[in-house]
Amino acid sequence: MNNQSKTQKVVVIGGGNGSAITLRSLKKFVPEIELSGVVSVSDSAGSSGKLRHEFNTLPAGDILRAVLSLSEYNYEFLKEIFYKIRFSGAGKLDKHNLGNLFLTLSTQYDGSWVNTISALEQAIKARGKIYPVALDNMDLCVELTNCEVIKTEGAIDRPAYNRSKRIKKAWLEPNGKIYMGAKKAIAEADYIFLGPGSLYCSVVATLLPVGFREAIKDSSAKLVYIVGNAYEAKGETGPTTLSNFIKELEEYLPRELDLVVFDNHKFSAEQLVAYNQKGWALIQPDLENVNLKKLIQADYERDGAIGLDPDKLGEILIKIIYENK
Repeated sequence: MNNQSKTQKVVVIGGGNGSAITLRSLKKFVPEIELSGVVSVSDSAGSSGKLRHEFNTLPAGDILRAVLSLSEYNYEFLKEIFYKIRFSGAGKLDKHNLGNLFLTLSTQYDGSWVNTISALEQAIKARGKIYPVALDNMDLCVELTNCEVIKTEGAIDRPAYNRSKRIKKAWLEPNGKIYMGAKKAIAEADYIFLGPGSLYCSVVATLLPVGFREAIKDSSAKLVYIVGNAYEAKGETGPTTLSNFIKELEEYLPRELDLVVFDNHKFSAEQLVAYNQKGWALIQPDLENVNLKKLIQADYERDGAIGLDPDKLGEILIKIIYENK
């Protein structure tokens, strides 16, 4: 089979809403591409965190959103049913959602996260596969510029410390081992897309298990970082400039990124107000500090709203895949 006819294998790495956007952007190109996601498992807050600690299991929320994003059915409709609606007046079920409970309790029944994820994929007719990055119970930890150590993703994602203290490095405690299904997907990938989303809590957290760095090193896949254009102003105290997002991500990779995709949308005054109200701040595009040969700038903002548009992003990413076959 020649290179032009080969089905391109694409892996999306990250967690939360960010990786769900990228998976949604690419699923419409299946079966032209073979699509999978490798998802972080260090969430410690909210419903996922509570179930994780009560049942000594993996947090469900990021896996749930990733699986739903691959469905043949309408994502927003599924997200409303499985993720957004939190129960009330239902005893111990209060503040949980249907999806987290299904994933957690089904895993208790069957004993396998892999089987549970597969069952949900079948139920919602997913157009790809989702793999947890590891099957171990792990917490994200960071050291700040003042040498203070902050543990658990919840405490990092919604910091109570002085926000002038930046994240200096990240690790997992205890550190688990990359799940073999995720390792195999990375080994066979032609393209690996990282992000968007919180740099440390979503992307870097996925890169830290033992064996992940080696899997990327041994893979011949092109590494593409989807930066987006914003970060949570009250979230993790990570980078604020485009060059530092790139630089700090590459510190956790065994090789340099091949491409970086940046949303260069020109914001109206109304959109800037909406971003501010939502608690988002714009990444500063310090292009003078970026390798422009590796940078793809394009507008993939939603029309008439704020946030990234999966359809626009998908057209950019499939063009990258086809042009670099």
